[in-house]
Amino acid sequence: MEKEIRIVIFEDNHLLRDSYYQLINGTPGFTCVGAFDNAADLIFKITNSKPNVVFMDIDMPGINGIEAVHIIKENFQHIFIIMQTVFEDDDKIFRAIQAGANGYILKKTPPAKILEAAEEVYNGGAPMTPTIAAKTLQLFRSGFKPLPDKSESKLNERQQEILECIVNGMSYKMIADKLFISVDTVRYHVKNIYEILQVHSRYELMNKQRK
Repeated sequence: MEKEIRIVIFEDNHLLRDSYYQLINGTPGFTCVGAFDNAADLIFKITNSKPNVVFMDIDMPGINGIEAVHIIKENFQHIFIIMQTVFEDDDKIFRAIQAGANGYILKKTPPAKILEAAEEVYNGGAPMTPTIAAKTLQLFRSGFKPLPDKSESKLNERQQEILECIVNGMSYKMIADKLFISVDTVRYHVKNIYEILQVHSRYELMNKQRK
């Protein structure tokens, strides 16, 4: 391996996160430049750690893994992201791929295979746990379509929280402080809220909520 691969871990399980950190830093050619238990202040964390590869837990409190992939890919297109999950969930597999994930592996993957996945994605591949790869092919062949995000007219839990804050007249900074997320993340969610509710401004949004 000619170049050291810089890896960031997002994993809310402390023991698992620490084991990944030790594994990566204890293997020549790899270095862990960040290990986080959530995706709050995501852009700040990525900007400061400068990873090549991100291992992303799909289920985290606050910003979930799929939302985090959207944000990273919008702002750091050169970064490769490998999703990690406990379950082979059809809908989440599709959402992660649609969001821009480059690989998808199960958390029970052996340590050596985890490092192989990092090297593979860094070199342009798309690593997947065999069972995930088989399921993905099966889903594509069957014409599976992921469920809409709640529905075209409804918001997810985080978006509902932010919408309520907006209706109460709170600024992006106030919303960020209340929900323990960054202002950039608030903007990202507001953009999606506007698209889902088909409005173009705070004024239109307020009017729609009053109806």
